[in-house]
Amino acid sequence: MSIKKLLTTVCAALLTGSLIAADVVLNPSHPESYLVVKGDTLWDISARFLRDPWLWPEVWYVNPQVANPHLIYPGDTLNLVYVDGKPQIRRASDGTVRLSPQVRTESLDNAIPTIPMDAIKQFLTRAIVVEKGELDDAPYVVQSADEHVVTGAGDRVYVRGIENRDFAVYDIFEPRGPYIDPDTDEVLGYEALYVGTGPVQSYGDPATLKLLSTSREVRVGDRLRPADRSEVMNHFQPHAVPSGTEGHIISVIDGVSEIGQFNVVALDLGERDGMEVGHVMRVFQRGDVIRDTVSGKSGDKVKLPDEDAGIVMVFKTFEKVSYGLIMSATRAIHINDFVRSP
Repeated sequence: MSIKKLLTTVCAALLTGSLIAADVVLNPSHPESYLVVKGDTLWDISARFLRDPWLWPEVWYVNPQVANPHLIYPGDTLNLVYVDGKPQIRRASDGTVRLSPQVRTESLDNAIPTIPMDAIKQFLTRAIVVEKGELDDAPYVVQSADEHVVTGAGDRVYVRGIENRDFAVYDIFEPRGPYIDPDTDEVLGYEALYVGTGPVQSYGDPATLKLLSTSREVRVGDRLRPADRSEVMNHFQPHAVPSGTEGHIISVIDGVSEIGQFNVVALDLGERDGMEVGHVMRVFQRGDVIRDTVSGKSGDKVKLPDEDAGIVMVFKTFEKVSYGLIMSATRAIHINDFVRSP
């Protein structure tokens, strides 16, 4: 991120402050009530009621008599009501008079997720961005043990470099190229794409690893790290980035040419830029620079406007890079398109 962009972001944050409530605009076709069903996401439900789904916390009524009051479960009925002229969304039971204190308890696993978890699950704990040379000394796959053309779950691989027997399970990563800031050419880190996990069957040089699960083919040269056992985050608190924040989409996982809904992208904004999990930004398709053939001026060119293309929500942050999920796309999104405060 350039110094200019950083100063703009910081100044905007200081001027606006995080305590200023955003204006909430209802979806013109909003329902008066909605029955939550299995498979819903909070984002989708919010979009039924609100023009900007990330503003859900502004209208969600928290009932202190409900355990985990910010969570919603299948079977809940949500009603749109007005208090002092302002919209609120409540569970159908909220506000009723109870003859004795009651607390509703539900498993956190049963609550509907904020966003489609299947789209990002493998990236929540196993996505990593590394520094130059960080994986050079890591254990690596030297050969498939079973001579398969494609090596995947259920197969075995030979691994060199496992010297510490304290770790029994390893995650496998494919080293990839650098993330680069398009404004400054700064190298922001290097992508390491998760490809699988497996336990060590036998130690030695080489060791033998059984592939328990894979998301793509495991190849010679893939690097290993001790398996990440941290708890997976299932619920997010969407909120807009400070006004003035600007960055770019610098990569898309799996390298598709046109980015659409539920694709995972990398942004050139990280923790050093104030990025947080749950930050929401609007994506703008970069306007082309074209030659004006009508003005009659030699070499006359004009830049077309940047066009609103969709919404992205950050779900994982690193020092200089963030991963986000495209929540909606109104047109094709491309690498180097802008992301800005919504």
